[in-house]
Amino acid sequence: MGQDEGKDFNRFPKGADPAHLWGAGSEKDWMVIAQISDTHILARSSEQAVGAARAENLRRCIADINRGGVDVVVHTGDSVHHGMAEEYAHLREILADLEAPLFLIPGNRDRHGALRVAFDHLSYLPRNGDFLHYAVEDQPIRLVALDSVAAGERKGVFCARRLAWLEETLAREPDRPTILFIHHPPFDIARHYVGGYRRPEDARKLAAVVSRHPQIERLLCGHVHRLHRESWGGTVATTMPSVAVDLRKGVDKAIEAAPLYLLHVASGEDGLVSHTRVVTH
Repeated sequence: MGQDEGKDFNRFPKGADPAHLWGAGSEKDWMVIAQISDTHILARSSEQAVGAARAENLRRCIADINRGGVDVVVHTGDSVHHGMAEEYAHLREILADLEAPLFLIPGNRDRHGALRVAFDHLSYLPRNGDFLHYAVEDQPIRLVALDSVAAGERKGVFCARRLAWLEETLAREPDRPTILFIHHPPFDIARHYVGGYRRPEDARKLAAVVSRHPQIERLLCGHVHRLHRESWGGTVATTMPSVAVDLRKGVDKAIEAAPLYLLHVASGEDGLVSHTRVVTH
């Protein structure tokens, strides 16, 4: 597969059900992960026209995910736009319809404290401390969420404490297939995203950690609002368009009004394959 704008992602046929991947009546022998990102939800009381549109974009994605076949959903950050409690209340209301387990990480638009309060029912989120990263151990593929956010900083951060946590977490399960997800891509995307970390050495150190752990099957990122894939740190790294359609970049005009999300399908036969899921209903 290539390295730009998601040309090599498979696209589901219009109206197709995610469950069709293994066929009616067959025994499911793989894992399907839906990725959403950069929803940028506004408060229900917001008078901005885009507020209602963004909420509807997310609702349509959730309804499509609920059609069946998805095991877990990961949200790769910027869940709300201003980090306000009212926005998180609206977000939680929308996400309540999601049937699959949800695992989320903060983006630079998020606020750790408000996110913790709004999603205090999610037992995997750390109740205290400076970071919202964690590992999910009870799925066929191990999920490791890395917090790249620092207060007041738009760019990504990978400090010594984060490095130590990630190194220790990955070292505990060296033989388990793992997906790492993080908001800020630690690599450049030519013409679109350059120098995304506060210190260039942060991104290099993160790549070095990942390259030492070959069990990492994929790095999933958000932040850049566009589809991209490349080889990085000895694995494959991807970004996705924002679920918020008004903020999305680099999408074909034929589908520019339709929300979309990604499906990452893992199987012993094919490895990990990513699909773009365009929601047309």
